[in-house]
Amino acid sequence: MLKMAEPIIHHRHPEFTELFTRVNNNLRNLFQTSGDVLTLTSSGTGAMEAVVCNLHQRADTAIFVNGGKFGERWGEILAAYGVHGVEITVEWGSSVSADMVVNALKANPAADAVYLTHSETSTGAATDIETIAKQVHKNSDAAVVVDGITAVGAMELRMDEWEVDAVVTGSQKGLMIPPGLAFLAFSERAWKMAEKSTLPKYYFDLKKAKKAIKENDTPWTPAVSLVIGVDTALEMLRAEGLENVWKRHERLARSIRSAAKALDLRILAQCPSNALTAVTIPSSVDAKLFNKTLKNKYGITVAGGQGHLKGKIFRISHLGYYDELDMTAMVSALELTLRDCGYKFELGSGVEAALSAFSE
Repeated sequence: MLKMAEPIIHHRHPEFTELFTRVNNNLRNLFQTSGDVLTLTSSGTGAMEAVVCNLHQRADTAIFVNGGKFGERWGEILAAYGVHGVEITVEWGSSVSADMVVNALKANPAADAVYLTHSETSTGAATDIETIAKQVHKNSDAAVVVDGITAVGAMELRMDEWEVDAVVTGSQKGLMIPPGLAFLAFSERAWKMAEKSTLPKYYFDLKKAKKAIKENDTPWTPAVSLVIGVDTALEMLRAEGLENVWKRHERLARSIRSAAKALDLRILAQCPSNALTAVTIPSSVDAKLFNKTLKNKYGITVAGGQGHLKGKIFRISHLGYYDELDMTAMVSALELTLRDCGYKFELGSGVEAALSAFSE
């Protein structure tokens, strides 16, 4: 925050070029790719749209998985550009299997891309990207596209090794700074598709960004202050070590899940993400009172449910710069809020479970 508050620098001057060179190198490490990672001044949804309009031609067919609000968004973007989207629907909280994707590919041999969500933010469910990507390439020539907006920097993702063709993320999740930047990487297969794309694009024409990044530059004016902030964030992640970052998120996620189970709260996701945990609000607890008490009395903000899950779940983030003490404070406030809402449990049981999980 302090770095972003410093006087602005011009994005065409050597000072910014030096900084942006460092950012680009660290982004490759974050994505685990030898290719370029492009920086866009947009939200993560902008990067999602950029993928679609750069990969496809009108009337293409693509498969997408709808297991939550953000998987659903892939389908909406495909439809907006005239790409025929074949929907694989899974119950919110469930995760798509490799067999489901392979069966969809066999039923739709013309599909040239499969759109997945690594960490479905609306449900807290994780997708086994490694297994699915390898099965997709074993059974087809389709590109594998991954929404990594809440996964990159929180969960293991090895773009090149797992044969993923496109990955997008945003600045306000694992990268710990305010929203406003998106990051996107393409494989060679994806770039070959981009060369043939006929869909309309201008600001999101990634071939322009690919050309500019060779000089560690951007085709359009970037959000300079945010790039300065993400430079510091990426240096923090590199200093900690990427595998250590993944392990920390796994440890924090385990503590929250352990606490929830100790309090007899149901976790929505069958295969939970390490970026956040979605917890079902007990039927005996008033959802509005729960959120109001947690925020106004104990100073903790959590996200509610989306779509048909509104008022039925709350979502706890444990990604970014959070540590063990943050999780302990979260569980403490959760227990006090549940008590105030009349929920019956043994006070301290969630905190004890969270602390025990840290030592596992």
